[in-house]
Amino acid sequence: MRRDEEEPAAASAGRRHVYLCPLRWADMDSYGHVNNVEYLRYLEQARVDWMFETAREAGVEQFSLGTVVARHEIEYKRPLVYRAAPVRVEIWVTKINAASFTCAYEVRDEDVLYAVAQTTLVPFDLAAQRPRRILPEENFYLRQYLQEPAAPEAGRRA
Repeated sequence: MRRDEEEPAAASAGRRHVYLCPLRWADMDSYGHVNNVEYLRYLEQARVDWMFETAREAGVEQFSLGTVVARHEIEYKRPLVYRAAPVRVEIWVTKINAASFTCAYEVRDEDVLYAVAQTTLVPFDLAAQRPRRILPEENFYLRQYLQEPAAPEAGRRA
């Protein structure tokens, strides 16, 4: 799996982590496009790369010691079909609370948006089997990727 470096988003906004996600022939369903369940795997791969690998490189290791998904939301925009080139998954933060945070994603190529998604994540103490608060170093890391959520456009369809 290949990983791209973080890229600055729009000026004055936070960064986005970019993950180049390989597609597998088995990701397709009987309709000839990537199955909806596979998108969750693509999001997970991008999230793990960002929260475990990139965060660890930045000196923040706690995410890899316990973080659980509380909620997923995906909106499919266009069908994605198998090809040799990876699909681009961009991830950034839209909300930080005391004991949870929300990430947004775009699954895309340069000129085609396949899906948008959100995941609410909760830092979790595996030994105590309970949620925990976000640590200051985690908060600092997350804030580098913080962007305001886009306002919904009335009647917009991709």
